This record gives sequence, C-alpha cells and structure tokens, in this order.
Amino acid sequence: MRRRLVPAALLPFALLLTACGGNSSAQTGADIDGKGSVTLNVGDQKGGSEAILRAAGELKNLDYRIKWSTFTSGPPLLEAVNAKAVDIGGVGNTPPVFAAGAGSKITVVAAWHGTSKGDTVLVPNGSKLTGPRRLKGRSVAVAQGSSAHYQLVASLKAAGLSLADVKVKYLQPADALAAFTSGKVDAWAVWDPYTSQILQTRRGRVLTTGDGITNGLTFQVAAPAALKDPGKAAAIKDYLARLRRATAWVYDHQEEWAKVWAKDTGLPYEVALASVKRTNSTRVPVAVDKQLIASEQRIADAFTELRLIPGKVDFADFTDPRYNGDLPPSTTPAKD
Repeated sequence: MRRRLVPAALLPFALLLTACGGNSSAQTGADIDGKGSVTLNVGDQKGGSEAILRAAGELKNLDYRIKWSTFTSGPPLLEAVNAKAVDIGGVGNTPPVFAAGAGSKITVVAAWHGTSKGDTVLVPNGSKLTGPRRLKGRSVAVAQGSSAHYQLVASLKAAGLSLADVKVKYLQPADALAAFTSGKVDAWAVWDPYTSQILQTRRGRVLTTGDGITNGLTFQVAAPAALKDPGKAAAIKDYLARLRRATAWVYDHQEEWAKVWAKDTGLPYEVALASVKRTNSTRVPVAVDKQLIASEQRIADAFTELRLIPGKVDFADFTDPRYNGDLPPSTTPAKD
C-alpha cells in the first residue's frame, strides 16, 4: 500500500513549535535588553508570549532583562522550571498536573480562562463516526500529558466511556498529524492551531470539543527559587502585568495579531486568524483561587485514577496567589 503524503498546506505543522504537551529540548530565543541587573529567564513556545508582548508594544521600558528560551511544548518547559533554568513560562492546563505528580518544583502564579472550542477530537471527513461514544474500539492519537490528553479523557467520560475503551496512540503533534492525514488513526485529540489547520484545509471535521467539558485554563508557572528572589519576584509581577495587557490587546486587534502570529510560526494567515477567533482572543486573566485549584485537582485525580501519574497530588501545594491583585475569579466567562 502506498503511503499518502502530507499535503503541502499542512507541512508547516512539522516545524511548528507550539503545543501544550510533549517531549522536546529547549532552544534560546532572542533576548530583550532592559535596564537594571535582574535577568528574568522566560520559557516560551513559538508564537507565544514573546510574540504577543512584542506585537502589543509591551516589551518597551523594562527595568530588567529578559532571556528567552523556546520550547516545543509544556512538559519540557516545566522540566526547565524545575531545574531552575527557567524562572517562568506559559503552559496549558494539564502539564502542571503531570509535573506536580512527578514532584517537580513548580508554582502556578497566573491564569487565563478561555473557551475550549479549539480543543477537539478530529476525525477524517469520510469517517462514519458520529459522536464520541462511537470511538469505542477505535484508535485515537494524542500527546501524552497535554491538555488534549485530559480533554480526551473527559470527552470519553461524558460519553460513558473510559480511556481503556479506545486504542490510545501517544504521538506528538507532527507525528499525529502524519498518522491522521494518512489514515493510520481513526481520530486525533488536539488543540488550536492544529484544529484550525485541519478545518481550514478541509482535511477533517470535529467529532467533539472540550467546550463545557474542560476548564479552558492556561497558566504561567514559576520556579519557587525565583519567587524567593526579591528582584526576580518583582520582575515577574511586572512581566505578568504586561502579559495580561497584551492578551487583552488581542481581543481588539485580532487581524493584526493573526498577521504577526502567522509570520512568527509559518502558519497560513487564514489558519492563524481562525485560531485567534476560535481560541486566542477569548482568554481573560483570572485569579489563582480555590475554584481554579479545585478544577485542576479534578484533572489530577483523574490521571491518578488512570495510574498515569503516581499517587495523590495536592494541587494547592503548587500554587501561589500573590499576583492575583483584583483579578476576577477563575470562573469568569471567557470572551465571545
């Protein structure tokens, strides 16, 4: 049987460095020279925090320096936080749970609440599957430890199934993309911008989304050692304030941000804009509060029950609300 080639329109994803799960090493990004002697080591993903801060004009007049390190995904970024190689970085809702389960030294210090409409289980256009319950006995690609991993678990549970009812294929996005487009798996649990890429290129359709099933949270996670350093703790406070303003800027500048994001990642502009409208522009900065901790605890408990993380995790031990200020509760509705 001849192997089907991945369409040219999908090839940028083989190089795309943005994800919520996976295993990959870090590479150094461009550094920002500010004033002062403090250097904040920031973990990022391609087209992530640095790009949005720059687009929104929030990297001007810094009283500290920023040294960027770019990661392919959340788990290796958190490994760097644990190793004190990174002071702070952004990830999805599930990598901190796996890091906490491994006993990593990490602290969630900031959160954003958005919709989970971009978190999907995709199937090929010609698939006969009509709902998540039909996934029983089928093969599903997903990145282990990613936000999509939990979205798959939660979607199956809502349909009366468990992870044991499907044939899970743990694949990182580039490999999962190839498996999906070549028909080697029946479905793919993934997040935006992959969702938008598949839909825009008409290579598949949505079987189900995480909307109303997962919490839609994303985080900034810091190293405890950095939080104990007065200079770095002050820099983190300023950095988070800038990042909150930048994410708010996206809501009113969706087309402008999509152009920047497309250029930074190699995504087609139409895909970037679709992803911005579906997912990125919906995020609202919220407090690290009891409701957030309880929501993440449910994710941790689910993976403990599945024996995918060892033992019980008390997620509250991995949070710090010092930067909450007057932010709204984590249950604040996402933007439309």
